[in-house]
Amino acid sequence: MRLRYPFAWRDRVRDDVDRSDIPVHTLLDVITIPTEERTTPWALIARRFAYATMLMVIVALIVYLDTDGYTEPLTFIDALYYSAVSLSTTGYGDITPVTQGARLVNIFVITPARVAFLMLLVGTTLSVLTEDSRKTLQIQQWRRTVRNHTIVVGYGTKGRSAVDALLAGDTAPSSIVVIDTDPVALGHAEKRGLVTVHGDGTKSGVLRVAGITRARSVVVAPSSDDTAVLVTLSVREMAPRAMIVASARESENQHLLMQSGADSVVVSAETTGRLLGLATVTPPVVEMMEDLLSPDEGFAVAERPIADDEVGSNPRHLADIVLGVVRSGELYRIDVPEAETVEPGDRLLYVRMTQPQESPEAQKPSE
Repeated sequence: MRLRYPFAWRDRVRDDVDRSDIPVHTLLDVITIPTEERTTPWALIARRFAYATMLMVIVALIVYLDTDGYTEPLTFIDALYYSAVSLSTTGYGDITPVTQGARLVNIFVITPARVAFLMLLVGTTLSVLTEDSRKTLQIQQWRRTVRNHTIVVGYGTKGRSAVDALLAGDTAPSSIVVIDTDPVALGHAEKRGLVTVHGDGTKSGVLRVAGITRARSVVVAPSSDDTAVLVTLSVREMAPRAMIVASARESENQHLLMQSGADSVVVSAETTGRLLGLATVTPPVVEMMEDLLSPDEGFAVAERPIADDEVGSNPRHLADIVLGVVRSGELYRIDVPEAETVEPGDRLLYVRMTQPQESPEAQKPSE
């Protein structure tokens, strides 16, 4: 299906709110920065309330052991009541220490316990109230320091596969920003340590929040080709130097994405059709192709710089299985004359062997 655009894409891009100029605290529900796992405020309150209760019971036991040191003989309920009144600084005065030992216990045990009790309660309240401020400062710092990151627009099947390949290529999860409108998909991305932005990737304000002007590369992987074209147009206008890799469902839309500014276009339907055709004739070839495209185990296609002792060599005679030579940004296949000799500054496309990561249980030595 060929795409047609009866409207001006620039109007759609610029009509949205520019979120890069609004206060950072308004982006708390838009952007999520990966952090170490933190407990929810209610869980934090429950845990500290349990600590305060334990402290109150311990003080009650200490008071109960010295029941004769107070104005009247105390039961454990009386001791618990005295503990609660003292630690909460209420101080009704109906039960007071009269002996020297009981007063020493109040000075050196109950008074520090009272301070600790108040610190638990007040600290919990402050922690809950300052949670939004902490997130605001975190977002502000991230937006100020983010550089040379990769933005993935669309976290569907294609977007997740692209992220898998990036992570397998030793890209740090914190340097990948995912843009999507589906909260469930963003939740999965957040669990993997990725920065997430909730919004429409065709909107310039959302792209600015993701740091598009300082991004190194952009993966355009929405569910439809018309959205891919709009995203590519927006990205190319805002980030002229960024590398844009786009996905197209239909081959007839490939030229639209290239004209929109994409550096490379992957046609999913056409690639799938080729694999289906090969599967009917030579199934092992399809298995090998899937192995090469799977970054986690088996064989994978990778890129590396040449070593000093490889300069001047024929790439066919190297230890690795070399598929091509990248020179000054141009790819030369191994069978062309330009790739007969490795030159300084070249990079090699080769087939590498990847080992699957063992589980922690498998890594434990047997007893």
